[in-house]
Amino acid sequence: MSRSQKIDPKGKLRIPANARSEVGDCTEFCVTSEDGKFARVYPLRIWNGVEKRLAGTHPQNSNKQEHLIWAKYLGQAVTMDKQGRALIPVVPRETAHILGEVAVLGYPKYLEVWNHTPFLKSLGRSSITARDDKTMNRMLYN
Repeated sequence: MSRSQKIDPKGKLRIPANARSEVGDCTEFCVTSEDGKFARVYPLRIWNGVEKRLAGTHPQNSNKQEHLIWAKYLGQAVTMDKQGRALIPVVPRETAHILGEVAVLGYPKYLEVWNHTPFLKSLGRSSITARDDKTMNRMLYN
């Protein structure tokens, strides 16, 4: 699911109730990014497992090691306040230009927070091919 939200002047994102249920009604999160283009908001219990798997990869697997480095640099644990808001920390907020209107995408284990303008531009650049459509129909209807 996608929602349009606003980041308040203090850098806090109100996490919609239905998005909270998507990530397990938790109040502690790790806000990080894999590449600095967007922020991922993981329930802390899920992030701990992700970090453990990334840290356990072979040092020669440079792709996963790079993800871990980015995630550690941009990541920070946050607690949701009583108004249902979570702080998007300064480093990922500035790196991904997350301010004002943002797109919040709900996935089963995390939320993604994108600056609204680049998000819409990336959607415009990516087109769904006939093969993509066929694969999606197979997944949904078979």
